[in-house]
Amino acid sequence: MSEQPMWIDTHCHLDAPEFKDSLSSVIEAAAKKNVKAILLPAVKVGDCSQVRALAHQYSQEIPGLVYTLGIHPLYTNQAQKGDIETLEQEVIKSLSDTRFVGIGEIGLDYFVEGLDPNKQEYFFDAQLNLAQKYQLPVILHVRRSQDAILKALRQRNISSGIAHAFNGSFQQAQQFIALGFKLGFGGAATYERALQIRRLLKEVPIDSFVIETDAPDIPPAWLKEEGFVFNEPAFIPRIAKELASIRGMNEADFSSVAWRNAMHALPRWSALCAEISSLHLAP
Repeated sequence: MSEQPMWIDTHCHLDAPEFKDSLSSVIEAAAKKNVKAILLPAVKVGDCSQVRALAHQYSQEIPGLVYTLGIHPLYTNQAQKGDIETLEQEVIKSLSDTRFVGIGEIGLDYFVEGLDPNKQEYFFDAQLNLAQKYQLPVILHVRRSQDAILKALRQRNISSGIAHAFNGSFQQAQQFIALGFKLGFGGAATYERALQIRRLLKEVPIDSFVIETDAPDIPPAWLKEEGFVFNEPAFIPRIAKELASIRGMNEADFSSVAWRNAMHALPRWSALCAEISSLHLAP
């Protein structure tokens, strides 16, 4: 194992407007913190080319930088039915790209007001069908929609993926795990008042969680009081330190487990990162 833990961020929106003028420095800061792998999920069809390009542009700094393609539920109101056909063409284009690892960010959001639930469900179902057709894992947005998403997953043969920013019940967590999914934990768990999330992180099986920032969103508890404006991938080691403490683990072991779990969730990522993983994971 390397002397300094190597870190992975399984959900980070590097293409967000907040990073437009500072992306190079954001990437550099993450690399200095030994962040070796980042997953960049698309949120709408128009982003596909950009996330693909970014994954390659910064692959020297972050060797495990990968992307997924999908339509986020918050963008379904503005999406057109033809976007599914366009998305499928983008997926086909990316299948030969080793930095393409799945479908996402997709899902259902029953928290944000003003979203058409029928449109959400249409695009979610269509994208799950794409994932099944091309045998790809999925990155799921599951805000107040865990049961509906579980029902949709049970109707298909999708073997793996990540339930991003998981905040359901322990029983729902068990059901996602049984379907082959890992659960994403990040900055929300750094708040002492986040009792449910912290309890979940502590109680779920050791092979069932991954770590993420969701940068520039889901700021950790200390972000604003220390003068930072946005969350960013360089913060993953500090976030992970607090998550490790909740689990009662040391940082090095926690880092290895989080890395291994992410690779299991996304086999194409594992193939890309095989050399990095061999350095990171002790026999």
